[in-house]
Amino acid sequence: MRIGIDIMGGDFAPETTIAGAISVCDQLPEGVELVLIGHEKVIAQMTKKHNVESLRCSIVHASENIEMGENPSKAFQRKPNSSIAVGFHLLNSGEIDGFASAGNTGAMLVGSMYTVKSIPGIIRPCISTLVPKENGGNAILLDIGLNPDCKPEVLYQYAILGSIYAESVKNIPNPRVGLLNIGAEEEKGSLLTKAAHELMKGSNDFNFIGNVEGTNFFSDDMDVIVTDGFTGNVVLKSAESFYSLIRKRNITDSFFELFNFENYGGTPVLGINAPVIIGHGHSNKTAIMNMIYLTKHVIESKITEKIIKALNK
Repeated sequence: MRIGIDIMGGDFAPETTIAGAISVCDQLPEGVELVLIGHEKVIAQMTKKHNVESLRCSIVHASENIEMGENPSKAFQRKPNSSIAVGFHLLNSGEIDGFASAGNTGAMLVGSMYTVKSIPGIIRPCISTLVPKENGGNAILLDIGLNPDCKPEVLYQYAILGSIYAESVKNIPNPRVGLLNIGAEEEKGSLLTKAAHELMKGSNDFNFIGNVEGTNFFSDDMDVIVTDGFTGNVVLKSAESFYSLIRKRNITDSFFELFNFENYGGTPVLGINAPVIIGHGHSNKTAIMNMIYLTKHVIESKITEKIIKALNK
């Protein structure tokens, strides 16, 4: 297994990405190799700074970098030698088995859509996040921003994608799928949620439990929460803001610490032809380490093959 890491991506790169990769290298099992993608001289200088003479990894030179503030589509086209573009080229050609970056999220999504592309039959790929439960587990929320406007059929597919992710990566048997809404009753909600509920009700493709409300968001009532990207992004940003307020007030609580993105590392793009993990732009060393572990886990889960099999069925 070869895991590609964008060394130049992230607000604190390359220091944090190198530090995270170095920390993970010796802990990965035999047969797992990291491919560090970025400016070769910069990587060499950083490894020397950390007093590392040799790493169980390889380096692929990328002379350019897509900055966080650049236009994703234009930058991806204008910078074919950027670490993100090179990473997607390696992934598409099969030279790496998965690619992870904490860099420009838009550019990562452009690469996902136009390089490795969507799995045939997928209307819209999506991205997800983990929602902490009071009992210590996690639910999966999707979409969280890739598709602000959705059709009912897209939400139906999100339920399939979320179920496969929950079962394959999070090891949750027969995951319970809820549709985020303003009420538990079938007749509640927008035109979108009403139509989506009608499609999901009685489905044999996943274990649909009906509408779920915000008041039950952190309970153990469901394992997958389906919504459009607009609503999902608002929920995610609100949770991040709430966590920041807790930290600023020096409030210590084990449950609130579950909201710390560092513990999760990133999120996979679901519905594309190869494993791609997007990390948080503010990722520190710990977050980069967990991003690498997540990439390994997603590759091992063979989630792409399972999604293809589910769609064919």
